[in-house]
Order: sequence, then structure tokens, then C-alpha cells
Amino acid sequence: MNINDLTKISGQFQNTEKMPVLFLGHGSPMNAIEENQFVQGFRNISKEIPKPNAILCISAHWFTNGTFVTAMDMPKTIHDFYGFPKELFEVEYPAPGSPELARETATLLLPEIVEEDHNWGLDHGAWSVIRHLYPDAEIPVIQLSIDYTKPPQYHFDLAKKLQKLREKGILIIGSGNIVHNLRMVDWKNINTVGAGWDWAVEAREKTNNWLLDGNFQNLIDYQRHGVALQTAVPTPDHYLPLIYSLGLKEKSDSLSLFNDELIGGSLSMTSVKIG
Repeated sequence: MNINDLTKISGQFQNTEKMPVLFLGHGSPMNAIEENQFVQGFRNISKEIPKPNAILCISAHWFTNGTFVTAMDMPKTIHDFYGFPKELFEVEYPAPGSPELARETATLLLPEIVEEDHNWGLDHGAWSVIRHLYPDAEIPVIQLSIDYTKPPQYHFDLAKKLQKLREKGILIIGSGNIVHNLRMVDWKNINTVGAGWDWAVEAREKTNNWLLDGNFQNLIDYQRHGVALQTAVPTPDHYLPLIYSLGLKEKSDSLSLFNDELIGGSLSMTSVKIG
């Protein structure tokens, strides 16, 4: 099979102009139902990009041993959190899936083995932000899991293999948070925009500079760049979706930041538009 000719695999996705790539700082699940500047930022970015044929999301909340892709016709809405209002648990995002796109994604990633999954669905890292971009839930959405046994460089290189999907009208979204240390959240100021511990301010400044300068190797090797970065990223789950998004950037693509704020002392909502 010629993986460079996706039209032979499926006629569902026709050639388009190259789609942008997003990394969305998703923050609290409450962003799914609250009205704030970050939600408005998600809505605004959807107005700046072409309407996609489908969405491939890499979420911080599907962290697996091995790599999987959702391949069901109708993925369920997963409420993978606790301690939140009933209103949040009642939210459904009934976007269709796309078994065809799942198969194409698995094919592009060969020789890496990607298993089709029929049990997961859409976790809140996906639906809590995508529902603001496309509230009608009419665009097919699939998720690609993150293999927790692999280092950041592996994920950066794996993402590059998905480049061809951008030419099929597929919007690829990484969803996580660059600065994400829940153990050090200042709960008294959890909703205070711009509030950040000194290490969080330093980590945000460093990562933003590397993003804007195109110094992706430092972002891949974040663990080697001091205590601030190590504190900001105590576990890689919320950080690695950024690495997937960066792996898809080509030299001709622009890169810009939005929703670029710290909240609650130890979280950043910084989001990235590529292309």
C-alpha cells in the first residue's frame, strides 16, 4: 500500500490546502461549561482556520502502553474526572467517529504498530475544548493515544508521519497544558488569571521563547533545562501533546501563541497555532 496516496485508501477525505495544527491548553474540565477568556480564545481560533473535514486529537488523558486510535462510528463522551458539578457530567459531545481516518492514521504510522480501539471514545481533553471550536458536533473526531513508555523525541518523530493528513482537511489538535503541576495549585487563586509561582513564570518564559524561536529541541529535552521546567512538568502526560503538534510544523509554517496566561499558580493555558 502506498501510504502517500491516501485517496486510494478512502475517498472520504479529498485533497485540501494544508490545514493548520493546534495545541490547546485545556485547563480545568470546567472550561467545557464556563464562559471565560480562554473559551473565547478557542472560539476565536476556530474562526481563523478552515473548517476541517475531520479532527485527530492527541489528548493528555489517553496515556497508554502502546499506541491506539479510536475506530468506532460513534465515540462516547467520557467524563473522566470527579468532584465537579452535575451539570458538567451531563454534557455530551455526540460527534461521529471515522473508522476510515483511524485506518489511514494507523497506516501512516507504520512500521509502528497502532491498534484500533473500539472502547475509549472522547475524553475531556478532547471534547471539553473541541465543543467550543465546533459546538454542533458535526465534524468527525478520532483520538490517538500517547504511549507512556516512549521518550519525547519518539513522539516528535512519530507526529511527523501524520503530515499528509493536513493535506486532507484533517485538523490535528494536541490537548494538554505546558505548565501543569496540580500538586502545587494555589486553590485560593485558582481562577486568578496571571497568577504564577516564580518557577511557573520562568518555565512559561523559557518555553514561550523556545516556541517562538523555533528551538524545538530544547522543548523536547525539557527535563535537561533546570528545576523550573522539571517542576512545571512533573509528569509528561499533559506536555507530550505539545510535542506532537510541534512535530507537525514545517519550515514554511508560522507559529503564534494565544490564551497565553498562567492561572492558579501552577497551570498555563498557553495555546499554539501552527500554520
